[in-house]
Amino acid sequence: MDKGFLIDMDGVIYSGNDLIPGADTFIKTLQDRGIPFLFMTNNSQRSPIDVVNKLRPMGIHIKEENVYTSAMATAWFLGFTKPNGTAYVLGEGGLLSSLHENGYSLVTQDPDYVVVGEGRNFTLEMANNAVDMILGGAKLIATNLDPSPKKIGWSNLGIKAIVKMIEEATGRKAFSVGKPSPVMMRAARKKLGLTTDQTIVIGDTMDTDILGSIQMGYKTILTLSGVSKQEEIGTYAFGPDMVIDSLKDFNIDEALEKLSVENNVAEF
Repeated sequence: MDKGFLIDMDGVIYSGNDLIPGADTFIKTLQDRGIPFLFMTNNSQRSPIDVVNKLRPMGIHIKEENVYTSAMATAWFLGFTKPNGTAYVLGEGGLLSSLHENGYSLVTQDPDYVVVGEGRNFTLEMANNAVDMILGGAKLIATNLDPSPKKIGWSNLGIKAIVKMIEEATGRKAFSVGKPSPVMMRAARKKLGLTTDQTIVIGDTMDTDILGSIQMGYKTILTLSGVSKQEEIGTYAFGPDMVIDSLKDFNIDEALEKLSVENNVAEF
């Protein structure tokens, strides 16, 4: 098999805690046929084992090696940029463990980086501390810049809102590692062991999954089961290679045939 898939999760595989019809069959088909795939999510709270456990009740059985998160990409990036550095973290779970695994110490004063990820447990006092640290010389890193869904009852402000608050208070711009950043898009592809022209991305969001993939030269499939809708596609200066209603309507063989046309994209 000379193609593989990087697959977004929320809006593609599930919505909240509900499986999107056809997603379990699609993943089982990939597994049965030995087609390489990697779940690629901007959610930095969950560790790979958390993702495995979330999918199991939905009938999708994967291994931790099938998961790549923005927390993992962020930790890899920091470990590469400044090995054995220090970080003050506004975030939880998967982000904390990923930083530890990449040799980073979590500190409460004089960090090399302030790292912002998803979370519900950090306080305004912690945000104030982060501001002082950044003004004192720490660099501001965001695991991603996903916006709030702007729904009544949503219990998370959205990481973009938190980062914007800190940017305003410090006058410093955050570097975001998650989708659509090429840092995460390239790292996920390398983890899967694919070349640029072997990589197909399935996502539900034009501003992250599709934008980041096009910038990297990957083939793209937009599913309308999540954020982006059919009527919005034409408002963008770029577009996906394929559009499907959901994975229930996805024919792997037809897609591979269509997307195997030589694209002459240089390797990044």
